[in-house]
Amino acid sequence: QVTLVESGGGLVQPGGSLRLSCAASGFPFNAYVMDWYRQVPGKQRELVASLMTGGTPNYGDSVKGRFIISRDNAKAMVYLQMSSLKSEDTAVYFCNAWRIHNNYWGQGTQVTVSS
Repeated sequence: QVTLVESGGGLVQPGGSLRLSCAASGFPFNAYVMDWYRQVPGKQRELVASLMTGGTPNYGDSVKGRFIISRDNAKAMVYLQMSSLKSEDTAVYFCNAWRIHNNYWGQGTQVTVSS
């Protein structure tokens, strides 16, 4: 059974930092591209960051220079280090794993940036 479980969300003040984690199981983790997406009500899900094994990270324009994606294939974990957070970063953050013919999603974790 495939599972992706996000954790680490919460309430943080503007300018603060959070680290999201995603624990994966049930599929060959190192063969999949791992992404972080985010979504606010009424808007489309937005790609935040993407990383394949041995690849170069890709970031959405709105988070470049502030967020860092990383993965630990031995632990089947993917992380999103978020810094210099802004109110517009408030969203539900989702972990995504994909390769050709397969696409898996986690349940999401809420990140709220507010003073």
